[in-house]
Amino acid sequence: MQSLPPLNALRTFEVAARHLSFVEAGRELGVTSAAVSQQVRNLEDHVGKRLFVRQGNQLLLTDAGREIQPRLEQALTEIAALARQLREGTARPRLVLSVLPSVAEHWLAPALEGIASRGGLDIRVEDDPVAFARDGADIRITYGATYYGGMQIEDLYTDVIVAVAAPQVCAGRRLGDLDAAEFIHTHWGPTYLTQPTWANFCAHAGIDRSLDPARGTRVGQSGLALAVARAGLGVALVQRRMAAPFLASGALGLAHPAQMPMPLPYVAVLPAARGRRPDVRALVAHLKARAARAG
Repeated sequence: MQSLPPLNALRTFEVAARHLSFVEAGRELGVTSAAVSQQVRNLEDHVGKRLFVRQGNQLLLTDAGREIQPRLEQALTEIAALARQLREGTARPRLVLSVLPSVAEHWLAPALEGIASRGGLDIRVEDDPVAFARDGADIRITYGATYYGGMQIEDLYTDVIVAVAAPQVCAGRRLGDLDAAEFIHTHWGPTYLTQPTWANFCAHAGIDRSLDPARGTRVGQSGLALAVARAGLGVALVQRRMAAPFLASGALGLAHPAQMPMPLPYVAVLPAARGRRPDVRALVAHLKARAARAG
């Protein structure tokens, strides 16, 4: 135990590595950026390695920092789980499922149908990135695995993007003939490097059209884009699986037959230690089976 690194320094490094900012880490921990820097320096002195390097105004992890971050994340997650178990006594631990808002609303609920055990499940709807050690999540369902290096990744499904609209919007008209004001533009947020746009959908579909987002309706979530399209306010780009029930019922129609593959799959992310829990393994297996059946 004498070689154990200072625990406060480990915790501080985990937060600083997640934010890549001593200032943001200080805000989360309730200390100054100078205090964060000192704790990181204490850890660097203990392990004999540089963990961060500055490149201009950017704080970056060194090779050593990138190597230890995911392992430390998992270790702190296990410590948090142990603390939770001690607080709750011998009761069966609750399974915490963290999920993207659009996936929670349009895919997760039907996918949970028929799950073996309905009790003991906490569902949290939140955006990326999720800190497993801080938030106590057991499984994260998200698009891609950009933020979760070193974690166990289980592919669920890969979706396609389709153009949808209420039946009256596209009746007798081609997508390329619609007015620019009838297009709904979705901004997935700053955490996504690649996101579907009308520019790349038109290129994929062979439509020679340039669209100005300022002239259309702009929304901040794909779930909202789907709702706005259902209300008859225009044509939207949405994930096929999200739109499937409305296409089947006739509430929405395809404004164009093209289907644009999404570059990344939807995945379940979990710390490696979580994958040994029977309830976690069972839920991931159930979700994978439901995703395959719906595909």
